[in-house]
Amino acid sequence: MKIYNTLSKTKEEFIPIEPGKASIYACGPTVYNLFHLGNARPFVTFDTLRRYLEYRGYEVHFCQNFTDIDDKIIQKANQEGVSIETISERYIKEYYIDADQLGILRPTFQPRATETIDQIVDMISELSDKGFAYDLEDGVYFDVSKYEEYGRLSHYHLDDLLAGAGERVSATDGSSKRNPGDFVLWKKKKDNEPAWPSPWGEGRPGWHIECSAMIRKHLGETIDIHGGGQDLIFPHHENEIAQSECSTGKPLAHYWMHNAFVNVDNEKMSKSSGNFFMIRDIVQKYSYRVIRFFILSGHYRMPINFSDDLLSAATNSLNRIVESVRNLEFVGSYRAEHSFFADEAESKALERAVEDAKEDFIRAMDDDLNTADAITSIFMLVRSANSAASQNGKASPAAIRKALDMMLELCGVLGIDLSQETEDDGVPQEVMALVEKRSEAKKAKDYAGADEIRDRISALGYQVKDTPSGPQVTKQ
Repeated sequence: MKIYNTLSKTKEEFIPIEPGKASIYACGPTVYNLFHLGNARPFVTFDTLRRYLEYRGYEVHFCQNFTDIDDKIIQKANQEGVSIETISERYIKEYYIDADQLGILRPTFQPRATETIDQIVDMISELSDKGFAYDLEDGVYFDVSKYEEYGRLSHYHLDDLLAGAGERVSATDGSSKRNPGDFVLWKKKKDNEPAWPSPWGEGRPGWHIECSAMIRKHLGETIDIHGGGQDLIFPHHENEIAQSECSTGKPLAHYWMHNAFVNVDNEKMSKSSGNFFMIRDIVQKYSYRVIRFFILSGHYRMPINFSDDLLSAATNSLNRIVESVRNLEFVGSYRAEHSFFADEAESKALERAVEDAKEDFIRAMDDDLNTADAITSIFMLVRSANSAASQNGKASPAAIRKALDMMLELCGVLGIDLSQETEDDGVPQEVMALVEKRSEAKKAKDYAGADEIRDRISALGYQVKDTPSGPQVTKQ
């Protein structure tokens, strides 16, 4: 597998630290609100990376954090007159509601910043002892001028970063830092803020040090892959590298992967711009499964544009796969239960299409997680399978089953669960009796009676479709 490494700006062969194993850290949510589509993209992207590596036989240790101490969390807690724990617990629960429905697997480790205070303090102490950190009245800061390689992830020169750092990385008082680019490791206590003890007085950690400490605690000093959104390259990931590598003397990660932005009308989706859409709002119109499919329909390093038209197109595309799965299940079962004379050549052709789809899927995913081309390989199989299962198709039940199983397998790697489409959910006897009566009415050319029975079936939440293989009953 090749991965585009932001650090080298090239695709590189993925060679894990330990053969057969992969360690991945992906930045998680700051839990003060529901998450929006822009947040969902990295969650889905790196969950898919994890799924694919596991599919290829790797033992994956996947860590995604919760930032549960932050200015926004404190502000919301003060506004509501509650603790930060109340806010973070509320939105962690809400996160899981959306994440579970999006098909995002629970990470191997999902630490919280507030559970990692001891490790954070230890790391800051190491940096201070080695001369990379200094103590000011309002906090402890990292001295970027002491780290000669600062800027190598974002590919900025240190002098340019220091000259243009501006307010985004300025100190609390805006004047006392040694360099404009120095960033806070420990914020000393202020009124109405939670605080923990430390050698520098009570306070709380800075944002960047939290991730470094959690990585070290759960995955070790050096990991295989670090992932996140493009907006985290600078300063967050740049700062992670600086403080981690100055602390340990070892590389933080061998591969850095960053997904591109989600745009709305070709402008970056962001809370500051006010053009963001909460996942919870989008699912009022589109399913979670469609949202995941939409995200994966584009390559993770390319921007995707949010619009009703594109989500509607994603719905239609996914429905093509769903309908194919349902049809293959029905036709395969019918041909297996009835005397069906299969054509050997057509059956072998479908089996070759199944093998080709898997090879093309793996080739696409091995090429820097190209989910867009991987989905194309699934649609190629859909086309072949639909033809083989049509009225004129002569593929054997076994070949039909192989095509069905491969669709389920490849969609499952992408986190698109279609297994429910093939589950025998026990169509009620009442419905099956009506289906039989409808068939009898049609044989008697009582079409009005057949239509009336179809409406009764529909009222019970099922639909019946006439096919060359007999009536097909599915849930609406």
